[in-house]
Amino acid sequence: MKLTDSFKRALWVFHVNTGSCNGCDIEIVAALTPRYDLERFGIKLVGTPRHADVLLVTGPVVHKMKDKLKRIYDQTPDPKEVVVVGNCGATGGVFYESYNLDGPVSEIIPVDVYVPGCPPRPEAIIYGVAKAWMKIEGLQKGMKKNNKQGGSEK
Repeated sequence: MKLTDSFKRALWVFHVNTGSCNGCDIEIVAALTPRYDLERFGIKLVGTPRHADVLLVTGPVVHKMKDKLKRIYDQTPDPKEVVVVGNCGATGGVFYESYNLDGPVSEIIPVDVYVPGCPPRPEAIIYGVAKAWMKIEGLQKGMKKNNKQGGSEK
């Protein structure tokens, strides 16, 4: 599947800030403005992880957010993808030696797509979410194929 191919349905995204400086969050908001118009691709932000297909995580994980991030991940229905936006969520960034960090996101929950940058451009964020979308579409095709062959859904 190419990025230019159409998708079968809309993608719902839940944004989680686990301790960022808000630079990445501002770029996510910029991706929603008319200039980039994330929603024209069918990508919409939702207010609860229970409705989400993708978790969009910004920032390194601080102590107070560790358990909350795990709970949010568990509340998100399968198949789900986790997209880490920015260097801080991937490596700890400039905060990597902070006493208050429990580590990058990948040490707390599994990560599927990284969007590097400090902060990344809205185009990169849109591309990262689209890559996660393609993974979900592939997972759903695999599930349907397994079910047709008598397999079970994972």
